[in-house]
This record gives sequence, C-alpha cells and structure tokens, in this order.
Amino acid sequence: MTNSDDLLTFVTVIDSGSISAAAEQRGLTPSAVSRTLTRLEQNLQTTLLNRTTRRMHLTEEGRFLLEHARAIVAQMQAMQETLATRRQSPAGRLRVNAASPFMLHAIVPHIGVFRRNYPHIELQLNTHELNIDLLEQSTDVAIRIGALQNSTLHARHLGNSALKLLASPDYLSRYGTPETVEALEAHTLLGFTQPESLNLWPVRRADTDNQLMTIPDVAASSGETLRQLALAGQGIVCLSDFMTYEDVRHERLIPVLPHLTEKQVQPIHAVYYRNSPLALRIQCFIDFIQKTLSIQPWNGR
Repeated sequence: MTNSDDLLTFVTVIDSGSISAAAEQRGLTPSAVSRTLTRLEQNLQTTLLNRTTRRMHLTEEGRFLLEHARAIVAQMQAMQETLATRRQSPAGRLRVNAASPFMLHAIVPHIGVFRRNYPHIELQLNTHELNIDLLEQSTDVAIRIGALQNSTLHARHLGNSALKLLASPDYLSRYGTPETVEALEAHTLLGFTQPESLNLWPVRRADTDNQLMTIPDVAASSGETLRQLALAGQGIVCLSDFMTYEDVRHERLIPVLPHLTEKQVQPIHAVYYRNSPLALRIQCFIDFIQKTLSIQPWNGR
C-alpha cells in the first residue's frame, strides 16, 4: 500500500535533485530516503529511478508517477491547511438532534445569533421525540432531557427545567380549578404515549408517598402537541418550564395545584461522541448553547 508520505519523499527527491538533499529537507537520513524509494518501487512493482553514484534518471513509469504524485501531495497539503483553518475558524456541517419542543423553544430562537457568530458552519437541525443512536442517525450533538443512562457518550450539563401542572384559563373556567390531587380524577388529563415515566406527575395523593402516575385521557408523542392541546383548552398537562415559561408569564397557561406540586427539575445535557479532539464546530455549538441557556429565566427554576 502506497502512502502519501512515501509520495512526498519521492517528489522531494526529484525536486531537490538528490537523495541527500531530500533527506535534509524531510528531516530524514539518506538511508531512510533510499529505503522509502525502494519500498515505493516494490509496492508499485516497477522501477521509478535509474540510480548511479552520480545521477538519477526518471523512468517512463517514474515520470507518470511524478505527475500524479504532485497532484496527490498538493491535495493533501490543501486538506491539511483547510483542517488547520477549521481549527481556528469553525466550518463544516453540524448535525444537531433534540426533541421537537426543545428544538422549537430553546434552540431555534437563538440560531440567528449563532449563525452570525459562525457563518461557515452549516447547521442541520433534526428532531426526534425519543433518544436516538448518534452514529446511526449521523448526529454530532444531541440534547437529552432527564436523567442520563449509562453510555459511551460524553455529556455537558446545560441546565435544569422544572415540571409544572398547567391548564388554560378557558379550561379552568369551564371545568373548575382542582384543589386536591384527588380532584384531578374528574378532569381531562393530557399525557405522553411513551415513555410511561413522563406521565409521573410531581404531586402525591394524601394516602400515598408515591408521586401520581396518570393515565392520560388524551396522549401524544410530542410535548409540543400536548402544549398546543392545553393552550386549546383540552385538559390539564404536566410540562417542563423550557417550553411553557412564556405561556405562564403571559397567563396563556395557569399553574394547577402549585401549592401541592413538588419541586422536580429535569437535567438537560448535550451528548456527543469524542474518540479524538472535539471538532471546533461541535465545541463552538456546545459552548454557545450552554452560555445561552444559562441566562434563560426558566433555567434552574
């Protein structure tokens, strides 16, 4: 197998005019350069140079290789220069994955600033409601909400978001505001199709120490769908602050049983593979989103 280092040595020998001069330029010994030329000829199964003690002559095959070797070496050098530039100025495609509510409410509003800061990064924003396999989905960074499972992924903590029970003013005016956890049984409850753990609400019945496991009257796979159902007056929902903070602030949604709701926060992490130094485009995005989320009013509440 011929490698680019051997080709570079071959080109250097021809350009410098001698093995000793090439050895000096490449920081090698003359014997190492000679071995490289021999190895190259053996790998290609042809004679490239007719060598005597005083001079070298390229064979026809040597001239053919030289023409192509120059192009290969130039491409390699250009690639190395590009990679060096990327390390200084992030560029290239960046594939980010998150659940659709987090993408819509916590990432999309800040993409304009990110793109102004890093105009050479090509963003690809994908959504999936459940955890994905990063390699299978060709993803550079994924945002995960909730406790992390043991994995080979690296993780950066981005913040926390509290859970609240919520309903629209219209729903509460029509069906009344529940004053106890038991009173929720008389109401329409909105919840997730999966995983079941998302339907565990941070309130407790008076006769148990366990949090309330709800059975939704209307279920959806996406938190954004549940948010829209709640805004439309279709029932009571339990959702995270990152997607409902503005709704509560503008009284589009009203907290339900706030005096009985236990403080429960969901940790938010960026996860990624790191088998080598982290690409600058990935590092920049994680740094940016961590700093941006750290000043959001819902973070850590």
